[in-house]
Amino acid sequence: MTHAQITFRSEVRQEDPERVREIVVSTGFFRPDEVKVAVELAEVALKKGAGEGYNFLFAERNGAVAGYTCYGEIPCTIGSYDLYWIAVRNEFRRSGIGRQLLAHTESAIAGRSGRAVYIETASCEKYLPTRDFYSRNGYKTAAVLKDYYSPGDDKIIYVKTLAPGAGSA
Repeated sequence: MTHAQITFRSEVRQEDPERVREIVVSTGFFRPDEVKVAVELAEVALKKGAGEGYNFLFAERNGAVAGYTCYGEIPCTIGSYDLYWIAVRNEFRRSGIGRQLLAHTESAIAGRSGRAVYIETASCEKYLPTRDFYSRNGYKTAAVLKDYYSPGDDKIIYVKTLAPGAGSA
């Protein structure tokens, strides 16, 4: 069995907002309003660049966008970053692309003198695979905000401290 080469790029291209939409919809995890936000962030980055605080990393397999991350430094912090989005096209899930995307994103953050990455997700059952993914990749629960998204659906905030000088993926 041969494995296709995964390549990574950080520049946002004209077609990327639509690729982001396709990826996020394919996961089956997000409501239409959440999909709209994901696409809007890609549009902002395309029009205004990373200076607006939204950085992207795209994973491509055989020339097609298979997944992406969106991250940015948290305002009024020194070296703390939010991972706003990580999504892999459904047909590529469990192929290692998400793990590679996360590792490359952490490396990019470390290369910007980032010291910690924060990720938030929901506590509902649907997100159990997501929470397991974060845990397997070294993220620890930092806080739980009860009933944040809706009654019985808490917001779980994960954090990972990056090793100094880890900016070389």
